[in-house]
Amino acid sequence: MKPFNNYAETQALSESRKLPKGGYVVKIMGAEVKEYSWGQRLEISIDISEGEYKDFYAADYRAQNTEDKKWKGVLRLSVPTDDGSEKDDLTKRIFKGNIEAVEDSNSGYHWDWDEKKLKGKTVGCIFRSEEWEIGGRNGWKSQPYKFIPADKIRSGDFKIPDDKAKSNKTSSASIDTDLSSFEDITTGNSDLPFDI
Repeated sequence: MKPFNNYAETQALSESRKLPKGGYVVKIMGAEVKEYSWGQRLEISIDISEGEYKDFYAADYRAQNTEDKKWKGVLRLSVPTDDGSEKDDLTKRIFKGNIEAVEDSNSGYHWDWDEKKLKGKTVGCIFRSEEWEIGGRNGWKSQPYKFIPADKIRSGDFKIPDDKAKSNKTSSASIDTDLSSFEDITTGNSDLPFDI
């Protein structure tokens, strides 16, 4: 057999590990408001901070071998528009519930509209299964759903929401795989997209 180019440098495909849906205590790695054509979102990057899946997203980030690495543990909250609509009222209630969970989980912390101060805070996060589809392939993965007080996660006092199927499927094929891989790497945090 003829050897192919870059065999020594080629990174072998590692076995992927899925994050099960459920409740986890997480650490907020960073937060920023992002502008979209339809409005703003507060995007809060998190990682699991306790238990069997501790540092799950850091390990996933390190295992990505492409130039456009992405941090996959992100809770996205729509920012209210103050337009007086029922939808905006619901957006406000969801936003406040998530912020109150951070306050309840961090003694002495009070939300002061500076999203940068969320960094380093501990909070509980419920993850639900959501269907994904890319290039005709699809499957399921756990995604951050909402924050709750960390003590509720630790005591098991939470309910996992129903799975969220993709509503606009382009293919009926079902492949139960996860695009994120997991590798237990404990080499510090200097290669992560956050200053810790």
